[in-house]
Amino acid sequence: MKILYVEDEKYMARAIAQVLKKNNYSVDVCYDGESGLDMALTDLYDIIILDILLPQKDGISVLRELRRKGRETPVILLTAKGDLEDKVEGLDSGADDYLPKPFQAEELLARLRALGRRKGQFLPDGLLRFEDIELNPHTLNLYCKGNSFHLTLKESQLLELLIRNKGTLLSPNLIIEKLWGYDTEAEDSHVRVHVAFLRKKLALLQSVVGIKNVRGAGYVLFTGEGNQ
Repeated sequence: MKILYVEDEKYMARAIAQVLKKNNYSVDVCYDGESGLDMALTDLYDIIILDILLPQKDGISVLRELRRKGRETPVILLTAKGDLEDKVEGLDSGADDYLPKPFQAEELLARLRALGRRKGQFLPDGLLRFEDIELNPHTLNLYCKGNSFHLTLKESQLLELLIRNKGTLLSPNLIIEKLWGYDTEAEDSHVRVHVAFLRKKLALLQSVVGIKNVRGAGYVLFTGEGNQ
């Protein structure tokens, strides 16, 4: 899962980002509302963690602009304000959740898991399912028919992306942006290598799930005999 964290307190932002990364989330951080809005509008993120008190553009304004432009990405609002009217304003502006500062990292992680489950693809225990496979994106374990493999972080992120977008062709460029970010030297070959590793593990698990490469278009999960 790829998260955008918009927070002007740089020390806090870096500390929370490290916690999220240790829990196998992919995180981009920015420190002002204008940059946060620009990044949020790229549609690369699964969840946005958004502080209200930001320079250049406050979090409520960022949120309202996102919703006005039709973006439905789940948003958790963070703020030092704890008054009821601030909570109501944030939720009425389109926030999906609200977490006042100071907060414990464990509570933020729980709220992220809850938002992930709302998409309807997660099971109650946090697993992500497609056909006969189950992926735990937090432990990086892939399960099938009573057997399992421990994936690398990039393998798990790639499979999660494919499951979340089942039936949709994902271009190599999109995969690179989601998994490695904008400022990366990763190329199509990096995607091909990780797809090959995933195909091998799916085959060893004797899963009916494969990863199809549509030349010139991208990758998509499919159900069939063996990988293509």
